[in-house]
Amino acid sequence: MNLRDLKYVAAVAETRHFGRAAERCFVSQPTLSGQIKKLEEELGVTIFERTNRSVEVSPIGQQIISHARQVLEQAAAIQEVARAHQDPLAGPLRIGAIPTLSPYLMPVILVPLKRRYPQLKLVLSEELTHALLARLHQHELDAILLATSTEDGDLADIPLFDEPFWLATPRSHPLYAKDDISREDLESVDLLLLSEGHCLSQQVMDVCNLAERPQQGEMADLRAASLETLLQLVGAGFGCTLVPALAIRGSWMTDTGIIARPLNLPDAYRRISLVYRRSFPRVPALEALVEVILAHLPNTVRRLAPTPPNRALAGA
Repeated sequence: MNLRDLKYVAAVAETRHFGRAAERCFVSQPTLSGQIKKLEEELGVTIFERTNRSVEVSPIGQQIISHARQVLEQAAAIQEVARAHQDPLAGPLRIGAIPTLSPYLMPVILVPLKRRYPQLKLVLSEELTHALLARLHQHELDAILLATSTEDGDLADIPLFDEPFWLATPRSHPLYAKDDISREDLESVDLLLLSEGHCLSQQVMDVCNLAERPQQGEMADLRAASLETLLQLVGAGFGCTLVPALAIRGSWMTDTGIIARPLNLPDAYRRISLVYRRSFPRVPALEALVEVILAHLPNTVRRLAPTPPNRALAGA
């Protein structure tokens, strides 16, 4: 058994296809298939159940692949330790972020991060929460920025900031003339929501005391896949929505017919955290990212007192 064989196994587990796994590993398919077969014979177990149509991981294979990923990460950590002797903040840092946060936070921090840590190369992915968590567990991402809590013993998180919600309405909406928006106003508003899968939708429903999505009528048919599209619907007069505070810096704030107002409600916010595997070895890189994020947040959000990085990142 060697690291090369473990890389082959991990590639097949991720792609569920020997040909695509071979391309990812830059070897021929017969070479990859042969090495995995030899590994299975050496271990005396079947890692992959193969048919003409599919490749599935066997129950024992799931356990082996989990250990293989840990070994590969630790092997990468050895290389990082060697590089860190010269520069502890060099190399790629693979960060995932939800799509209702990434377009508004990343432009704020990318330039300062590059200026302060020029050898640290941020590799950014933007996906929904469930996909980011899956990729984090599969060691495809190093850490992820989420707006929901996680109950997973293998993961830890660093709370970064609370992001208040603002009410976005068309300029002609009756609430435009009201000085203060109450909970009752939100409960009766013609609410527009993102499509299912976005954590923001459920958070907005919770703030507005909406038990379930509209099942019929105009609002049930208007479900946008992005916050930008949702705001275009607001500007066109189809309804209202709640917008995270960082998003009010977007281009939609000018000449769109939308009015955005803060809400003076104690629970009208979402908490943004950096989530990572407890086993992740590159502590200084995550410390650097947290430092830059907290230093460059606008005053529309509430920074949280940072947990001492060494203790938090060690999973204590």
